[in-house]
Amino acid sequence: MLRDDFYIVSIIPARSGSKGVVNKNLRKLSGVELMVWSIRASLCTPKVNRTVVSTDSVEYVELAIRNGAEAPFLRPKSISRDTSTDLEMILHCLEFFKLEGKIPDLIVHLRPTSPLRDPKKISEAINVAVMNKNKITALRSIQEMSETAYKTFEIEKNGKLVSAFTQSHDLDDSNLNRQAFPKTYLANGYVDIVIPEYILSSKKIHGNSVIPFITETIIEVDSEFDLQQLESMKELTQPYFNILFGG
Repeated sequence: MLRDDFYIVSIIPARSGSKGVVNKNLRKLSGVELMVWSIRASLCTPKVNRTVVSTDSVEYVELAIRNGAEAPFLRPKSISRDTSTDLEMILHCLEFFKLEGKIPDLIVHLRPTSPLRDPKKISEAINVAVMNKNKITALRSIQEMSETAYKTFEIEKNGKLVSAFTQSHDLDDSNLNRQAFPKTYLANGYVDIVIPEYILSSKKIHGNSVIPFITETIIEVDSEFDLQQLESMKELTQPYFNILFGG
């Protein structure tokens, strides 16, 4: 159960300089910009008090405001590069909230690269984070990998294969069926929940006591192929579109 005064802000990071997919946050899925998919997911989550877009672009600011989000500041170019980190972005947002005089209890981190979200799942994740707030450093959404990471390899400098987990050159154990290995999971950007109090004290965004939140398998948009794949999968995207945009 949330306290009546529990203050939860979602932050949607949307820098303008993406290279893998040019102008990624403005690219459209089912006729709607990727950034707007995340804005709608936040606005449709009753437990979120405020939806804030962090961007270095005036164009993105205008798009965010037109679609019901806030964009009350511009992110400096110095922390909007390819090499810039989520921690830098979150700390910049927290400095703004400090100046306002009210730091959120929780931040819901929604990346535009994961457009397919159900607000009910976001609310569920918030409940899990709230119930465990005093014993975790963050919550991260994950999905089960189709092939266990225990069957993956590295290539050594000498060109030979080695098991990524055991560093063994004898690879026969890797031929066992996947049920013989532990399940492994991939962070998927569906919803991460971070704790400002912890971030400010540790200067870490996730820390060493992160609780998992398992979601359905989704496709993240990291390449042109990913976007084309989603556009072609109307049976997958349409239910989410109906939830967020009313059909």
